Amino acid sequence: MSQPDKAAAPGTEIEIWFEFGSNYSYLSVMRIEQAAALASVRVAWQPMLLGAIFRALGFANAPFLLQKEKLAYVQKDMARQCRKYGLPPWAPPTVFPRLGVLPLRIVLVGNGASWTGAFCREVMKLNFVLDQDINDAAPMTKILDALGLPGDDIVAQAQSEPIKARLRAQTEAARERGIFGAPTFFVAGEMFWGDDRLDDALAHASALQATHAKSP
Repeated sequence: MSQPDKAAAPGTEIEIWFEFGSNYSYLSVMRIEQAAALASVRVAWQPMLLGAIFRALGFANAPFLLQKEKLAYVQKDMARQCRKYGLPPWAPPTVFPRLGVLPLRIVLVGNGASWTGAFCREVMKLNFVLDQDINDAAPMTKILDALGLPGDDIVAQAQSEPIKARLRAQTEAARERGIFGAPTFFVAGEMFWGDDRLDDALAHASALQATHAKSP
C-alpha cells in the first residue's frame, strides 16, 4: 500500500485518492500536478477501488447513477468544468463507470515514480476524451512505452498477485480513513472531498507551510 512521506514538512504534500472510472477524479488528475507545483506541494498518488467503497456504504453503483436527474446534471456540469479548466471537450463515455483496475495497479507498481502523473493523465484522456477501454494491457503498454518505460514489464508486474493484494489493501485503507467518494485529498491528515475542494486543500497546505516557516 502506498504511504505518504512521514518525513515531509507540514503542508508540503497532498494525497489524492482517486479512481480512473471517476469523472470528477478526471478533473483533478488532469490539473493537480501543475496546481501543486505552484504551491510547492508534492503529489502523493493514492489509487483505490471506488466501487468497493460504494458497496461498503450500501450503494450498488455510483450514487448519481441511481438518479437520472442527477446523472443529467453531472453530464452538463462536467462539460462546464472542462471548459473552466481548459481541458479537452467532455465526451461522455459510452461505458460508465468504465473498469480501470489495471491502470490502478500500474500506479502501485510505480510507487510514486516521476512518471505517475503523466501516466494517470493519459489514462484519463483515454477514458473521458477518447472513450476507449482502459482495462486492457495493450493500451496501457502503449502509454507506458510512449513515456519511455518498459511497458510489457510494468504491465506484467501489475498483474502479479502481490500488486493485486496491494490494491485491495489500499482500498481498505481508504475505507478506514473515512473516504466515501473520489477524488479525496488529504493534507497533513485534513480531508477535502471533491474536485471543487482541490484549491482549498492546496490553500491549507500553503497555510501550513507559512506557519511552519514562522516556527522557531
